[in-house]
Amino acid sequence: MSDVPQVDEARPRRLDCVLIAGGKYHDIDFARLELLKLLGEDQRVRVRVFEDYEAIAAIEAADFLISYTCDVIPSLPAQEAIRAWVERGGRWYALHGTNSILRWTADGKVDAPRWAPLHMDTLGSQFLSHPPIQPYLVTVADPAHPLVEGVTPFETTDELYLMAVHADLHVLLETEHDGDTPEFVDHQWPRAKHPVFYLRALGQGEILYLTLGHCRGHYDLQPLADWWPTIDRCAWDLPVFDTLLRRGIHWAKQRTIKGAPTLP
Repeated sequence: MSDVPQVDEARPRRLDCVLIAGGKYHDIDFARLELLKLLGEDQRVRVRVFEDYEAIAAIEAADFLISYTCDVIPSLPAQEAIRAWVERGGRWYALHGTNSILRWTADGKVDAPRWAPLHMDTLGSQFLSHPPIQPYLVTVADPAHPLVEGVTPFETTDELYLMAVHADLHVLLETEHDGDTPEFVDHQWPRAKHPVFYLRALGQGEILYLTLGHCRGHYDLQPLADWWPTIDRCAWDLPVFDTLLRRGIHWAKQRTIKGAPTLP
């Protein structure tokens, strides 16, 4: 009798996830741990964790990709590989600062240079600015979509992302804003609606982007500041954010869409 284990067709297939958690000015340790906790609830999921996007072979072999980064820009080969992976049917759940590039000007303002155009086009947007962290209202743009079904308008205290849009986005949650963001080069914003949670189709695959989720601990502004006086968890403290994270992870695990899945 062969010693080779026999395949049990009734057993669920293993799912390989790449989690990229890294970058500046955020409590990456907190975000990484919280995401790993959620991923660990499904015993099918095996996770490899990286701080940047350069593990191209791992990404190409993954069933799905999750990112929580700030000012982490893939090399051009990584940008090309990730885009091709999505176009072949991959699903990428991108969180918060994944679409950010941050540089400081001589007068102390924050610039968002229009670099890495392929990366930003793949994501469908690029972060440009945000007003001071304060409460704002998030509304539901497509209440019939299963990713936000049952979600009602809610207030959050978080970074309100003001972005350049580079693709035809299916907006699920949005917010409205106008006014000045004086800390940023891109600081003048007329009243308009801005995506908070959206889908961006690309080839046979898709990106799901959630701009919420700022977090910061005492040491996370170094070297700009040695000590940040508060522990900031922002939307992470909201039950609705937990719902969006769980639904997004469930969505990411479905490589093909067969009707509208039932989401938790």
